[in-house]
Amino acid sequence: VRATPVIRPISTHNWRCAKGIAAAILHELPRQLTGQIGHLAFTRTASPRCHQMASTRKAISRSRCQTHTVHTQDLALFALNASRDFGEQVAAALGIALSAHEEREFDDGEHKSRPLINVRGKDVFVIQSLYGDRQRSVNDKLMRLLFFVGALNDASAQRVTVIVPYLCYARKDRKSQARDPVTSRYVAALFEAVGTDRILTLDVHNLAAYQNAYRCRTDHLDAKMLFAHHFAPLLRDADVTVVSPDVGGIKRAEQFRVALNHLLGKMPAAAFLEKYRSQGVITGDAVIGDIHGRVAIIIDDIINTGSTIARAVKACHAQGATTIYAAASHGVFTDGANRELANASLTQVVITNTVPPLRLESTVGEKIIILNAAPLFAQAIKCIHSGGSIVELLES
Repeated sequence: VRATPVIRPISTHNWRCAKGIAAAILHELPRQLTGQIGHLAFTRTASPRCHQMASTRKAISRSRCQTHTVHTQDLALFALNASRDFGEQVAAALGIALSAHEEREFDDGEHKSRPLINVRGKDVFVIQSLYGDRQRSVNDKLMRLLFFVGALNDASAQRVTVIVPYLCYARKDRKSQARDPVTSRYVAALFEAVGTDRILTLDVHNLAAYQNAYRCRTDHLDAKMLFAHHFAPLLRDADVTVVSPDVGGIKRAEQFRVALNHLLGKMPAAAFLEKYRSQGVITGDAVIGDIHGRVAIIIDDIINTGSTIARAVKACHAQGATTIYAAASHGVFTDGANRELANASLTQVVITNTVPPLRLESTVGEKIIILNAAPLFAQAIKCIHSGGSIVELLES
């Protein structure tokens, strides 16, 4: 007879405490039983004692993420060759060395990857940023990562977390035309097929689509505080407007506004542009918000051809912005970006190092400021490995 346990803690004034105890019990139950748990019933009458305990747990969680040492006995950190530079920066921030691995090429174009250390029972993290470059395509990097994750699972790794600073195919998250593919969901299925336990990335195009596409655990980082700390010293005495280049980015812009307010002590204004895309052609030039006589910061998740940023720069300049900055987490910079970003009205373009700006010419490259996201990923690895909170890491 299959057991179907149902846990119902009795009513208590310390309902948060009871909930924590029940969660701990669930954590210890075998995986095949936890899927059959019925429901948890709590009486919501919190006591000051439990509020104090909750605050203490949050403080412990933050300390787990921010501690300067990592217990490496059961942790292994790999970076595939295409992302080794970024991986070394993450490892340096953690105070550990990258684990050894082999990537071998065959004459017929096939390849293999394998760890060169014993990963049995270890908590394993693998870094690979999935952008295309002159050496390897997006698909090649994706396949190499998938094969390596499969090899780690075959080698009895206890848990495999994939660190993808830039996640490929994340923008194709819905059917925009009849019979379109939903490629982000297919990529998720590939990661699940090779046994990925968790995936961690930075500023995906559509957070809800990313979280819903994966059945394995997902964690998501954002670069708002990196950008806020960069811009705050430049904007102390300025009137600032944060601009979203389209309606879909309003929430991202709002979060950045809040981060700037935290550092500047005053809330920047908000604006956004209308945007319509059809068959690769972008239209719409209306601006909603106050930009005249103010510093405009255009915030987005990715710069590809640069046409969206160039359109926003043109609109902000026409509305009378005194200075125009652009910030995006991922600078992919494909064909056309050099032309679009050469606009003299654009003062500075701020990106992170999830994707190196390989395709930019030197004249445009002078405008580029690259922020280091590796320490943020290192802190996230600490949180995941030690049981800390990613949410509280981002809030801090």
